[in-house]
Amino acid sequence: MEHTPPTTSCCGTCSAPAPHGKHGHDHQHGHDDHHGHDHGHDHGNLPSWPRIGAALVLALGAEAAHWGQAGSPALHYLGMVLAIVAIALAGVGIYRQGLQDLRRLRLGIHALMAVAVTGAFLIGQWPEAAMVMALYVAAERLEDQAMDRARDAVGQLLASAPATAQVRQDDGSYASTAIEAVPVNALVRVMPGEQIPLDGTVAEGFSSIDQAPITGESTPADKGPGDTVWAGSINQQGLLFIQVNQASGDSLLTRIVRAVEQAQARKAPTQRFVDQFARVYTPIVLLLAIALAVLAPWLLGWSVPDALYQALALLVIACPCALVLSTPITIVSSLTAAARHGLLLKGGSVLEAAHRLRHIALDKTGTLTTGRPSLQDWQVFDNTDADAAPRYAGMAWAIARHSEHPVSQAIAQGLAAAPEPTIGTLTALPGRGVQAQLADGVALFLVNLRWVEEQGLATPAIAVLVSAQAAQGRSVSLLATATRVLAWFAVADTLRPHAPAAVAQLHALGLQVHLLSGDHPGTAQAIAAQAGIDHAQGGLLPEDKLARLAQLQTTGPTAMVGDGMNDAPALAQADVGFAMGGAHSTAMAMETADVVLMHDDLRRVADTVRLSRTTRNVLWQNIALALGIKLVFFALAVTGHASMWLAVLADMGVSLLVVANGLRLRRWRGS
Repeated sequence: MEHTPPTTSCCGTCSAPAPHGKHGHDHQHGHDDHHGHDHGHDHGNLPSWPRIGAALVLALGAEAAHWGQAGSPALHYLGMVLAIVAIALAGVGIYRQGLQDLRRLRLGIHALMAVAVTGAFLIGQWPEAAMVMALYVAAERLEDQAMDRARDAVGQLLASAPATAQVRQDDGSYASTAIEAVPVNALVRVMPGEQIPLDGTVAEGFSSIDQAPITGESTPADKGPGDTVWAGSINQQGLLFIQVNQASGDSLLTRIVRAVEQAQARKAPTQRFVDQFARVYTPIVLLLAIALAVLAPWLLGWSVPDALYQALALLVIACPCALVLSTPITIVSSLTAAARHGLLLKGGSVLEAAHRLRHIALDKTGTLTTGRPSLQDWQVFDNTDADAAPRYAGMAWAIARHSEHPVSQAIAQGLAAAPEPTIGTLTALPGRGVQAQLADGVALFLVNLRWVEEQGLATPAIAVLVSAQAAQGRSVSLLATATRVLAWFAVADTLRPHAPAAVAQLHALGLQVHLLSGDHPGTAQAIAAQAGIDHAQGGLLPEDKLARLAQLQTTGPTAMVGDGMNDAPALAQADVGFAMGGAHSTAMAMETADVVLMHDDLRRVADTVRLSRTTRNVLWQNIALALGIKLVFFALAVTGHASMWLAVLADMGVSLLVVANGLRLRRWRGS
């Protein structure tokens, strides 16, 4: 069956040149944050989930005691003790680090947390201090788990690769040998159904190879003598003898794993919105408070105690509890809304990063397309015989339904059951197709163009037809007898129904959309045209996708959308990685990505960008709201009219306002 040159997807019976690439990478280890996020602390020091859970429960208890403390000193002190224990369980390390950062003038998120917790206690809002700390640590632990899963996925990938290979010995026998000990140029035997253990060149035999884990091709590729095969791909049909041309440490499979690790190590850290704000806000507030305490007695004639009191009131007024608390509430509200729309986002930093995206790179097979070949068109060559179409359809259906090959299955499913001839025997023609012996002795062939050309049955009309179908990204199989070609059947991996709408939505958001595919360039261009994508490249190995993505990132933040192991390096390198979450997606892709599209709906990519932009706007609204109110009380402090109870009122009021504003995102609706 045919997917003729220059295309590469075929029904296991076509052959075409496969893309080649040799881009070595040095292996790097030891990076602390495998997923590329940097929050300014050692994630390994975070408490366990039981401690975080206990801290959240105690913080809620402190809140309850606080609201019921009127006239009850016992509840007052109980609530304070519960808050202190909650902070000790969840964030004593973060608080200590924050104090150290303040002394060293490293005014990031930890310094802001220390100021917030201290300020909350000064104004009697100890439940708020406990809740701020517990929520912050819980968010950090969630992101840590996402990073750990990405590391585990890399390890599982290597563990799933063949550990041994059947290597030819000097006496002609074959012995099981650890792949690390297999020398270059050794001859390896691979049985049908086995994974290819090492990169190499086919020395003998013909077979269809499932290369989806490596190249992402939707259908297996035919391989014969002289063709390149890669470790990790699956030999589907025939016995192959492969001459090894890469040591195990240099195989393409190993390079994919290296690329994932290196991409994650190189990935630019995502700086939290609140951290960016803290680096500006914290030093300004501290300097103003110090200036008020030191200069007011000289410039305004205040007494030293009054100046100190007003400076303390200023610090309390400026206490960033509201902002620190509103950030996780806003983010959690957004993440909850996203989950309701089939978007699994791995942490708030992902949500905060998506608004900056300028490019979206899409994989083809399984992402832009369904990943399942289907019959697109078929015709008979003899138009003068009225009965030819149903008769030939029955012949093709009878042959295809006995094959397990994806393209054969697509042909069988696409043809309605018709009167079929009685099949005597079925014989595989490696690299060519299938031969069926009918009960009356006639031989039928469901084959590719290569077989037809070898038998001298090809005509210019057949060559033009096959080329025209190939230009549309279709694989052509031919039904023939020993003397003539009877009919043709075109199979292709079809575009997802919502893909054009998804691309249009991305364009409407001002994003540039690119198609990066391991399939043949002609197929990639055809699919891109159907989806409305202007930029498309095909024939890309995983490391080629990674290089192209890095090139796009030089012109702006870039997202990658994919579903396979071959997409994992690019998903790790991307500023935001999106993985399809359906049954055909690999665990490697879903664990490496930042976002999982649970319903395989590409329109959710645009939704993620919209939600990120909305979330960013809400965070800025909260800052404007909090600072606006605090500026009023700051003016009161500078003029000597501030008091602690006004500071408490300002802090509580702002907290309620910004929290309510953040909670609005729970009602967010996607497209």
